[in-house]
Amino acid sequence: MFRKILAGLFCTTLVFSAFTSCGKEAKESGSTTANTSDSSSSSETTETSTEKLTAENVDIANFTAPQKGDTIISMKIKDYGTVKFRLFPEYAEKGVENFVELAKKGYYDGLKFHRVINEFMIQGGDPEGTGMGGESVWGGKFDGGTDPHLIHVAGALAYANSGGTATDGSQFYIVTGTVPTEQNFDDYAAGGYAFSDNAKALYTKVGGAPWLDGNYTVFGQVIDGLDIIFKIQNVAVDAQSSMPYKDVIMESVTVEEYNGEDIRWYIDDYEDFDADEIRNSTGKENVTISNFTAPKEGEKVVSMKLKGYDGEIKIKLFPEYAEKGVPSFLEHAEKGYYDGLTFHRVIKDFMIQGGDPKGDGTGGESIYEKGFDDGTDPHLIHAAGAVAYANSGSTASSGSQFYIVTGQVYDKDQIKEIEDQGYDFTDNEAEIYSSNGGTPWLDGGYTIFGQVFDGLDIVFDVQNVETDDSDKPKKDVTIEYVKVSEYKDEPVRFNISDYKK
Repeated sequence: MFRKILAGLFCTTLVFSAFTSCGKEAKESGSTTANTSDSSSSSETTETSTEKLTAENVDIANFTAPQKGDTIISMKIKDYGTVKFRLFPEYAEKGVENFVELAKKGYYDGLKFHRVINEFMIQGGDPEGTGMGGESVWGGKFDGGTDPHLIHVAGALAYANSGGTATDGSQFYIVTGTVPTEQNFDDYAAGGYAFSDNAKALYTKVGGAPWLDGNYTVFGQVIDGLDIIFKIQNVAVDAQSSMPYKDVIMESVTVEEYNGEDIRWYIDDYEDFDADEIRNSTGKENVTISNFTAPKEGEKVVSMKLKGYDGEIKIKLFPEYAEKGVPSFLEHAEKGYYDGLTFHRVIKDFMIQGGDPKGDGTGGESIYEKGFDDGTDPHLIHAAGAVAYANSGSTASSGSQFYIVTGQVYDKDQIKEIEDQGYDFTDNEAEIYSSNGGTPWLDGGYTIFGQVFDGLDIVFDVQNVETDDSDKPKKDVTIEYVKVSEYKDEPVRFNISDYKK
């Protein structure tokens, strides 16, 4: 609920990245992809679309056993065990060659599964660990194509892409999926998908992600260790990025020969496991939240004066948790970058956003050549008064635009409602959101680098200005200046209840 409504509110460009954790898409981050929704919501037809779509009823090769001496892949995953894959060079020649050669070079060793979605897939193969990197053995991208003999059944191994198989690189995913019903297949057909009888029979038996067929290069299939993949899909993840809280690491990915070992294609071939136990053991650590630690004598702080408002908004900075974000903000402030700019987007009970020289949400830059990625830190959350960088799909796109949180206070029922949307609260986080308030669903998606320690009443006054349909104030809210000084025992008032109404 919250993600779908708010995901686009912090874009620093008009075109928001298609990478969101809401959609079930097997892709590389920060780029557009083909439609990969797992349920079609469209039932519209035209006069030319009444004819039933069909697919050639070829034999499906996913569950054909390797021959002795065939090349297979062995993937050792830290704390979980080893997964083995059969490869299909006859149907995905370039895809297999790429994976094999990268594995021989040790490319995948030590990398993590950076995106995990329960009942869909686990994704890895990015040296940056963000979903933004990786390349083929030839450098850059390649076109692995698709073949109807290989489909997205549970255990299928395929390349993630950023809009078509011509953008295959090093990132890959392993399917878990679900078992589709006849109604699901009717919905797929209404959305323009067609499946052969052989494909439907397999999907009905073992499950998978049928809507991905034809858009991604399938090149392998799990022959042993499928239970490990299903265990990993149950780890606790950040709701914004689908990244596991605790890293799931590929210790090694090696090329071997098949020597006639037992093959276990289906999850029913393995012993049951406790998914809740896995989720609970891999959740967020209940770290101390640092937002409300007072600045120390002599520490650098920022004072922001708004035209027409009495007093200043004073901000404590956290260089220990935002080592790139804090220097960028400080240098901009010292050079007068923000002086005269406006808060171009204001949403009551949510936030106020500024820092764009263009004043429309499409501009701004950091002090670094191409922006910067300062990630997120669990010690800082989106409590009321938090100061964070806006971005256009990931923290790697942080620039000069920032926002200050207002949010709202959440009771236990409301916190549970947010948890039901996929968000995970530690006890410390829940305590702050139920006392100070904020915007918890943003945690993990944006770089927080500061906290208002005085002048929070000004921020709350600004959130009440009249705005147009694009959330732009009808009367400019202008930053008169932003200056840097040393903290000298000024009052500290973190909570809006500390101010006179």
